[in-house]
Amino acid sequence: MKSRSPARHIFVTGGVVSSLGKGLTSAAIALLLGRRGYRVRLQKMDPYLNVDAGTMSPYQHGEVYVTEDGAETDLDLGHYERFTGVPCTRASNITAGRIYSNVLAREREGGYLGRTIQVIPHVTDEIKESIRALAEDGVDIVITEIGGTVGDIESLPFLEAIRQFRQEIGRSNGLFVHITLVPYIRAAGELKTKPSQQSVGVLRSIGIFPDILIARCERPMNPEHRDKLALFCNVEPKLVIEERDVAHTIYEVPLDLYRQELDVYILELLGLHVRPIAMTDWEQMVERLIHPGRGTVEIAVVGKYITLSDAYKSLYEALTHGGIANNVAVAIRRVESEKVETEGPDTCLAGCHGILVPGGFGDRGIEGKIAAIQYARERRIPFFGICLGLQCAVIEFARNRCGLAGAHSAEFAPDTPHPVIHLMESQTHVRQKGGTMRLGAWPCQLRTDSRAFEAYQRSIISERHRHRYEVNNAYRDLLESNGLRLTGLSPDGQLVEIIEIPDHPWFVGCQFHPEFQSTPLHAHPLFVRFVAAALHARDERKEGHA
Repeated sequence: MKSRSPARHIFVTGGVVSSLGKGLTSAAIALLLGRRGYRVRLQKMDPYLNVDAGTMSPYQHGEVYVTEDGAETDLDLGHYERFTGVPCTRASNITAGRIYSNVLAREREGGYLGRTIQVIPHVTDEIKESIRALAEDGVDIVITEIGGTVGDIESLPFLEAIRQFRQEIGRSNGLFVHITLVPYIRAAGELKTKPSQQSVGVLRSIGIFPDILIARCERPMNPEHRDKLALFCNVEPKLVIEERDVAHTIYEVPLDLYRQELDVYILELLGLHVRPIAMTDWEQMVERLIHPGRGTVEIAVVGKYITLSDAYKSLYEALTHGGIANNVAVAIRRVESEKVETEGPDTCLAGCHGILVPGGFGDRGIEGKIAAIQYARERRIPFFGICLGLQCAVIEFARNRCGLAGAHSAEFAPDTPHPVIHLMESQTHVRQKGGTMRLGAWPCQLRTDSRAFEAYQRSIISERHRHRYEVNNAYRDLLESNGLRLTGLSPDGQLVEIIEIPDHPWFVGCQFHPEFQSTPLHAHPLFVRFVAAALHARDERKEGHA
């Protein structure tokens, strides 16, 4: 029996500045290699000392992306999954905090047999072990993105680890891709390659020599820039890849890299066969996104982290996917929930075709979310509530349809006379914050006479969760007797997963996060139906004014 060849490795680093799009580029490379018939896995190495992203503020870190196996991770894993359709796992996001925790735990257990514990070799060995872990199970290519910027002191152990790793597996089994910025200096009217040269110089000083250079730029490079980068960075001219700002959507990035044959060069460097590739469906999807045939719908997202777009990254992408499926552009009106409290829903939400209230933590802006939901319910505007959005919908319904004055969540009002939302029983003895919520994929049983069933077309679904509080079962009968249907429950019937109002054009709330399973080629069914309802509302409104 012929033995399987070892997995190849691609290490992606970034220089000059942060936010160059290493995650998007890594995801695009993975998509292309996957389309060439190779099994690809991705991982992100983050140099911060948090064990995971679970306790980090969205204002600092962007959204917390949740994997099927319950890991709270960096938002780049969302790009990985949306581009490739391959689920990530806990092994796909490694932080310095987890690395050091593992090393120190082993030391306390006597695992190092009395040796002095040092960054080299013990920390770097732990990092390398995390890379190897992803190469198991018949994976052909592992792409490892190193977070941060070359030159950051906290990134040094990770860079040293990948230097050692490449040396151990040999040049033919691994390569370095370095992403840098080629800025345009407006006063001089020219692009400058010096920052990229200096960034590569820092890498070379620690023993890493990039095989491929990807130059991020807002203006096109000319041959002079490419030749200069090739000369001073010791890279073949054809391996200097231009990655310009895309005109319309991030989903153009793989097509741009495909046209420059980046995936072909990577496979040749790794000694792998260049198999045929088909990109027609992706090209058609991008074309439909850029040129939708049914105009635009406007959906208001009422949240508390609106000022930072990355805080709701997967949500915004899922709305875009819903638009692609309906051949319509989705214009997102970002509404601060506190603004709804001070200015009123009529001012903030007038004219929108749909209203979405996303998840979140803390009581700031809660009354604004509840007011937005009441506005959607009474004005019969399509509404979608996710996680905290479902809970706020239950609070609003309890107050204004069930007559429960002061109804609230025990999370925000411990002394409320009607805790229609309360702490899950499994959470009552939890004291630690990190990694202790109800996390990851859990099953849900749908009623077959529901909008949810119409969307999914099956009665058992699995969705990803991130919450501690739930609908209080003591109020279920009262809520249902007043017209709120509980159409999705946990298989044991104890947890409310989906709520609906049947006599409303489209009013659905879910306790889980469907945005984490939406991709541009396979939009999540709830987002498809929500956008379709908003489109119907838009058309009805037009007809009413005709």
